[in-house]
Amino acid sequence: MKESCKISVIVPVYNKKEYLDECIGSILGQTYQNIELLLVDDASTDGSGEICDRYAQRDARVHVIHRTNGGPTAACVTGMECAQGDYYMFVDSDDYVDRFMLEKMTGQLAGKPGEIVCCDHIVEKRKRTLLVTALIKPGIYEGEKLEREVKERLIGNEQRLLPMSRCMKLCERSVFEGNDKYYDMSIRMGDDFHLIYPALLNSRRIVVMEQAAFYHYRYVEDSIVHGYDAGMFKSVESWRRAMENIVRDKEVRDGEERLRREYCYMLMLVMKNELRNPDRNYIRAIQGIFCQQEIREYIMSTPLSVRERSNQLMYLGMQYPEKTLLRLLRMLMRWHDRK
Repeated sequence: MKESCKISVIVPVYNKKEYLDECIGSILGQTYQNIELLLVDDASTDGSGEICDRYAQRDARVHVIHRTNGGPTAACVTGMECAQGDYYMFVDSDDYVDRFMLEKMTGQLAGKPGEIVCCDHIVEKRKRTLLVTALIKPGIYEGEKLEREVKERLIGNEQRLLPMSRCMKLCERSVFEGNDKYYDMSIRMGDDFHLIYPALLNSRRIVVMEQAAFYHYRYVEDSIVHGYDAGMFKSVESWRRAMENIVRDKEVRDGEERLRREYCYMLMLVMKNELRNPDRNYIRAIQGIFCQQEIREYIMSTPLSVRERSNQLMYLGMQYPEKTLLRLLRMLMRWHDRK
């Protein structure tokens, strides 16, 4: 695109002082220079907000928005409301990106409304790194091919066709139009879904890049995804209600059936979370969730294909939440988290 389009890079910031310099530096150091960087400080208490302000004083491309704490989705929405770019890119404040990422991704743009370019990412753990690629074949998806091979297959599978993360995507701004009603700011786990899923359904052109591991996702053990979240089950229930509205409004083919399966896969994350519960009464908490009649009906009446070994164990625990099995699963979870 020869830097003809302006990219708004939106970074929600909350208490990530340790990683913020590397994150911001990787964005400002992009070889593609026609950008604005919106740092949305979500009422940080560790000095992250002051770091953001210092960068704004040094570089005119940096804009800092200080807001009351409302969570990552609210911060992203605030960033979009202030963005002036033609395309949006989201980067989490504890992650970083390769310096040529935007140059390579804008090179895939056709300058059409409703396009999204997707890259791969690298998971940065303490002792090792892991390359994560999309399951879908790299290429350009438009028209009937986009509907049949992408949109109809986004949910309801154990391994997602495309990551539902707000990151690793360059999105033309119109794909977010009209989606405000789906954003539930109270949701913590799965909050990206309500931002990205309807955007993908609104898209007219999706490019899946090949050999494009530009985004570095830092595995932080105390993050929402990897630490224990006492409110996760409640959050997933809110996630389900919002997803029901999206599937209905967007008229997703076989949407209700696909959502039932997706919900059961989300319940596996709930099981993993509760196995991380530091409370000695974690078994009682798990049984309080998975012995509920409505939850059991969902699990036992929804056929699932579960191939990944760890998910098979979680699925077994969901079906039969007995003390001995749950103790074994907790030991395995602790071993996995230490890897």
